[in-house]
Amino acid sequence: MRGPFSPLGAEVTVWMDAPPAKVWDLVSDVTRIGEFSPETFEAKWTRGSTGPEVGAFFAGHVKRNGVGPTYWSPCQVTACEAEEVFEFSVGTDAVTVNNWGYRLAPRDGGTDVTEYFRLQPTLPMRLYWLVLGPLRSRTNVGGMRTTLERMKAVVETEVEA
Repeated sequence: MRGPFSPLGAEVTVWMDAPPAKVWDLVSDVTRIGEFSPETFEAKWTRGSTGPEVGAFFAGHVKRNGVGPTYWSPCQVTACEAEEVFEFSVGTDAVTVNNWGYRLAPRDGGTDVTEYFRLQPTLPMRLYWLVLGPLRSRTNVGGMRTTLERMKAVVETEVEA
């Protein structure tokens, strides 16, 4: 399940019976993440940002592990290529803690949607991952699968309608 790009991360891919344009509209609309994620129950654009573009800011309201603590995570869009990739960093202006994203690839009349995360390879994050990585990775992989399956149900219903 780990992505080829980082030993400090993982990824999950789910095929959706919907064109990349429909999936893109869903994964790049951060205000809808609360419908899908088991941890991030709402998000809003911040600092004057109004939509997905590189450099845009938003905040995600997170309930860690679905039980707490609850906090706002500042995020900034780092990659935004329509119908291909939507990625954002999580952290402060000075320190990025991790990166999350979605890659879209057309396949068999639908779209392979890959959600992924990778931690910054700093010494503190490497130590954290050494100790808690297996548990947190399992939690994140389960959360990504839940998020993608919930998105799949919505986007496939929207396509049929």
